Amino acid sequence: MRDAFPGGGGRRYESAARFLGLPLIAIAQGPYAGEKVGRARGIIAIGDYPRGVIALGGAPVGVIAIGGMARGIVAWGGLSIGVFSFGGISVGGLAVGGVAIGLWAYGGVAAFILKGMGGTPIYIWPW
Repeated sequence: MRDAFPGGGGRRYESAARFLGLPLIAIAQGPYAGEKVGRARGIIAIGDYPRGVIALGGAPVGVIAIGGMARGIVAWGGLSIGVFSFGGISVGGLAVGGVAIGLWAYGGVAAFILKGMGGTPIYIWPW
């Protein structure tokens, strides 16, 4: 199990307000009790591995995901996977980033099916 950060352990918070059974805001960062990482679940989720409509953190999954390894309909991150993805390595319908792979790809290296722009565009259709 991972040690707590210097000066304290992990943090947990869930708002009392709920929507569709989920807390409006959920925050779970760092190790806490028996957990090794923070797994926030809520409409707005913040943490190590957040899941929500809006997810912010290390490896977020949501409709809008922002973080290190983001997965969602709209994803921003170092590695982003989504319908609209933006980041260092982007994979999706519309992909924008250093390395972009998608239907429409724009980046330093752009691998695309329909349209691409970048330093090195690569047309990948048909296989």
